[in-house]
Amino acid sequence: MSEDTVSLGLTELTLEQAKQQGAKTLVLGTANAGGFIPRNWVETLITAANLGFDIASGMHQRLTDIPELAQLADKNIIQLFDVRHYDEHLAVGNGRKRSGKRLLTVGTDCSVGKMFSALAIEQALKQLNIDARFKATGQTGILIDGQGISVDAVVADFISGAVETLSPTFDDHEWDIIEGQGSLFNPSYAGVSLGLLHGAQPDALILCHEVGRQHIRHLPHAPLPTIEQTMDANLLAARVTNPKVQFAGICLNTSLLEESEAKALCQQWSEQFDLPVTDPVRFGVDSIANKLKTL
Repeated sequence: MSEDTVSLGLTELTLEQAKQQGAKTLVLGTANAGGFIPRNWVETLITAANLGFDIASGMHQRLTDIPELAQLADKNIIQLFDVRHYDEHLAVGNGRKRSGKRLLTVGTDCSVGKMFSALAIEQALKQLNIDARFKATGQTGILIDGQGISVDAVVADFISGAVETLSPTFDDHEWDIIEGQGSLFNPSYAGVSLGLLHGAQPDALILCHEVGRQHIRHLPHAPLPTIEQTMDANLLAARVTNPKVQFAGICLNTSLLEESEAKALCQQWSEQFDLPVTDPVRFGVDSIANKLKTL
């Protein structure tokens, strides 16, 4: 995609064409390592702002740090949404028992389907007339749901407290479905994963894994943990705030397999781990939703 085009579905349009077709907000829908806005993107953002586009970004670097954008926002010509930043007061976590049931997606690595699985489980529970609410903990989830806290932008001492704020005590619905981040075995992001486990105080965990991944993403020297190692480590960490936590299912990304191979693997692992195992994209998550009905 060139610098001055935007993507709507599978169609690339110029900024002007997108504006003519009713687009109102330009979204930075990617996040690089470190979350900075590349310099060669800035002119496109300024051009979009001058055309009247609001801008939403999931980067660590704030849009308001770009003077030309800040000036337009100060004049109320456009709105800037730095969705990765949460500027309200946060307390440190305390681990006190909260009412309500919570599910957290965890993984063998980052980018293995934790957000998609959480969203799919929320919808599957709603189809069973179970009131479940997705809780976004990353910038993409916030852009989808319209609210949340991006925990990787929170000062480390406040990560668990941020999750307690995101999912406080409740009795007006049945489940909070909390989006997981990173992995306890990822050298870059394990701190965020641990804070989430403590703050979520999960009753149920869903393990997410990409079949065929050879090593931790972007770190070829770092091997992936086994499924057993991942389950044991996450249970140990989660028991700090909920001793009764248990796994309720496994969600796989089986895109490297033929569908028949994927079905066979899900069946094999379901028997091996005595849990519902599925590929949410290929096979849905009804089996996991039905398991959650019993918890």
